[in-house]
Amino acid sequence: MIKKPLKRFRFMGLLEGSSLLILVFLAMPLKYFFGLPEAVAVVGAIHGFLFVTYCLAIAYMTFIVKWPFLYSVIAVIVAFIPFGNLLFDRRLQKLETA
Repeated sequence: MIKKPLKRFRFMGLLEGSSLLILVFLAMPLKYFFGLPEAVAVVGAIHGFLFVTYCLAIAYMTFIVKWPFLYSVIAVIVAFIPFGNLLFDRRLQKLETA
């Protein structure tokens, strides 16, 4: 179990970001190019669960840990951008070591 709140948040961000990449670059092409809508149904449901959990993690970091509000806004924005969570994770990694 990861004990530090920032490490847990980074892990959750990487999970959510990875699920977005799998949805966009694997499941959606399987649906539209190969006629397999089940791929989006399964991966989309998993991504939806991870997205809601990520939003709860953002709320936790904002209200309980009290990190800067700007980080919360950035965390929400990068959730909609492929590879956004990976870039944000690098920023958080620097914050963690400081």
